[in-house]
Amino acid sequence: MHDGDEPTDDIDFTTTSQQPQLERATFVMLVRNSELHDARSSIRYVEDRFNKNFHYPWLFLNDKPFSPEFIHMTRSLVSGNATYGRIPKDAWSMPDWVDRQKARECMRAMATKNILYGGSESYRHMCRFFSGFLWRHELLVDYDYYWRVEPNTQLYCDLTYDPFTFMRENNKTYGFVINLLEFPSTIESLWPTVQNFSREHPEYIHPNNALDFIVDDNKNITEGGYNNCHFWSNFEIASLKFWRSQAYRDFFDFLDRTGNFYYERWGDAPVHSIAASIMLDKEEIHWFYDIGYRHHPFTHCPEPKQEFHDSGRCYCNPTQNFDRDPYACTTQYRRMRGDLGVPGRVPGIPEQPVLNRIDRGKGSGLRTKLKMSTDGLELMPGDEGAAQLQKIEDGEGK
Repeated sequence: MHDGDEPTDDIDFTTTSQQPQLERATFVMLVRNSELHDARSSIRYVEDRFNKNFHYPWLFLNDKPFSPEFIHMTRSLVSGNATYGRIPKDAWSMPDWVDRQKARECMRAMATKNILYGGSESYRHMCRFFSGFLWRHELLVDYDYYWRVEPNTQLYCDLTYDPFTFMRENNKTYGFVINLLEFPSTIESLWPTVQNFSREHPEYIHPNNALDFIVDDNKNITEGGYNNCHFWSNFEIASLKFWRSQAYRDFFDFLDRTGNFYYERWGDAPVHSIAASIMLDKEEIHWFYDIGYRHHPFTHCPEPKQEFHDSGRCYCNPTQNFDRDPYACTTQYRRMRGDLGVPGRVPGIPEQPVLNRIDRGKGSGLRTKLKMSTDGLELMPGDEGAAQLQKIEDGEGK
């Protein structure tokens, strides 16, 4: 996935300045050496908007060694500790039970159909890693919460409180900023697999779950179909205790044994979202509406003018707020929450869909625009199927 220079062991740089009382929490970034400046940009946003006042640590992960330059130039920006770690090989490779030839044929078929990252093996490694291995990493053992940060993302609002403390004090387990629809062609058998899991383990299904977010028509798990709604996991603040629980471990193992992280292209976002929606009390899921955030091509911008804009707290453009786009799952989330905690429409802000403003010229479209910085591990959608097929022919797994 990444282009390391010289091998480096896990390194911990510790500051000696006095820090406020912190939760057992850290920022986590999966990043390549080649994404150094995108990483630095994200770090600066997080530090300026929040962490300069709290000094939480940062954990940088890579399946290749971090270069001395990467370490030096990221360490210079963080206000807390910085740790640099390697992803174990078994967490970034196909498991033994996956038929590699079958997986390559499936990738070939998806690439031919120009499915987003359909031909990328390394993208699949990443999705499986976040789904089932991030929380097992030895450098996260001492933490209870993490905030996932992607390279080349922006924060637009000052965050004057500690979201980790908020999570703990309010018994929140999973926090998100953006929700949207998944591409159905990437997860064709995911929901039937979840249904089978729920039949085998009814004890793991929470009675006050958030099923109404992911299943329409007030149906139960076994009767209803997945509506493809998920929390966009490139931003998530979550409890590691949940992922480490026996319920989630059994859930991930059940999914993993199908091989469909590779035969299809199951993403960590729908996996996390479905697990949270069926296993947690809906009150444990929190929308951080007050955090202005952008990950290309979507922006979440809090709309209430007086609270967020007249006050100077945020500097994003409310008319670019993705929450009101038809491709967002705001309606489904509001339905699940009973309209709790979701601001109403703000006068003067048009309902023009964000996606309608995205260039849909030749060779582009939504899939091309969804260029996620840590997701384009092998190629970008603009390369279309031919480039994906060539990589498969050449046997390039990473």
